[in-house]
Amino acid sequence: MISCRTNWAGNLTYCSSEVVEPTSAEEVADFVRSQYRVRTLGTRHCFNEIADTSGVHISLRQMNRIDPVDRHRNTVTLQGGARYGELCRNLDSQGYALPNMASLPHISVAGACATATHGSGELRASLAGQVSAIQIVNGRGEIVEISRDTDADIFPGCVVNLGALGTITRLTLDVEPTYQVRQLVYRKLPVDAVLAEFDAIQQMAASVSLFTDWCGDTINQLWLKKLASDDMEDEETVCGASVARSRVHPVETMGADPCTEQLGIPGPWFERLPHFRLEFTPSVGAELQSEYLVPRESFADAFLAINGLRERIAPLLLISEIRTVAADDYWMSPFYHQQCVGFHFTWKPLQNAVMALLPDIEAAIKPYNARPHWGKLFTMQWSEIRSHYPEFAAFKSLTSQFDPICRYRNGFLNGLLGTS
Repeated sequence: MISCRTNWAGNLTYCSSEVVEPTSAEEVADFVRSQYRVRTLGTRHCFNEIADTSGVHISLRQMNRIDPVDRHRNTVTLQGGARYGELCRNLDSQGYALPNMASLPHISVAGACATATHGSGELRASLAGQVSAIQIVNGRGEIVEISRDTDADIFPGCVVNLGALGTITRLTLDVEPTYQVRQLVYRKLPVDAVLAEFDAIQQMAASVSLFTDWCGDTINQLWLKKLASDDMEDEETVCGASVARSRVHPVETMGADPCTEQLGIPGPWFERLPHFRLEFTPSVGAELQSEYLVPRESFADAFLAINGLRERIAPLLLISEIRTVAADDYWMSPFYHQQCVGFHFTWKPLQNAVMALLPDIEAAIKPYNARPHWGKLFTMQWSEIRSHYPEFAAFKSLTSQFDPICRYRNGFLNGLLGTS
């Protein structure tokens, strides 16, 4: 048992009295029934209080089993503590793959899906889009099974659930045949080209990322992750940007060893779709993160609005990433029924200064219906956030069904759902 554990970034110390590590859904259920307040703790990659509790944390670190692929249904079932790094190697060894990944393989699958964490691609949904069934230990201490096929009325509210329904003890994901990817990086992409050719740039690869420090008239790096089956010849220049001749880190002052292979060298999907390798410290390490999702059609306006604050953003920033995400049907997903562009900020560990700046960024992009990432830093008012989710009332009703005595509530959820 461990108490007062910090999150990964070290900017938050959890308030839990202890951390327990059950080994089965039945143990989780027994424990939940014995407690007044509980919360599930994943790989601790959230930067705000979404995972905090004044009660006891349930860690699923011991529940990381991955079952063999169901080759008839093209699905894989895994326990709630499994991380993408282990899952992907397991899948690839069986000849299977996931259609999309986030930039880090270090995060837990359940936590990523519950917060609508995403990768990139015009046609690629968030990681939650891969879920076909889910097992949750609810606030009554009951083990509940929900399937896309048999529970269509509530399934869209159960996947991106923010931990409000209970502990995710098992998930089933859709999988596809394994494939290879080539990653190319281009440097110094003119901002004017991005604004004029954004659609074309997004169609250049299966996954596209733009990295900028908001310091000048160029985007620092353009990362293209192409399917190796795409035999089109690689270009030396793209919209005025030149291909990198050596491997680079998104933060150009850092060495490239933690990054996945580049230079167009083909490799397994799980060693190219993330930006960072599992065996290294993810991203920069000592950092803070924020992200705002805006409708795809508002990209240029939102970009210019943020760019207007660049003299204040740049001194606090390590790097910023811009990606697209496909629409989905999950009630509490930022991508609910709308294709989005994500503006991600990796900040220096200067929390007071960052938190003072965020309201101005949020005000600048408010006209474009920006939604914050659930697991990152933001200051947006709860009333404004609720207004962006048409099915919010249905989700709130669902939380009352799953957790009528509010065992899984915390300050974050009380702000979103109302104090209980």
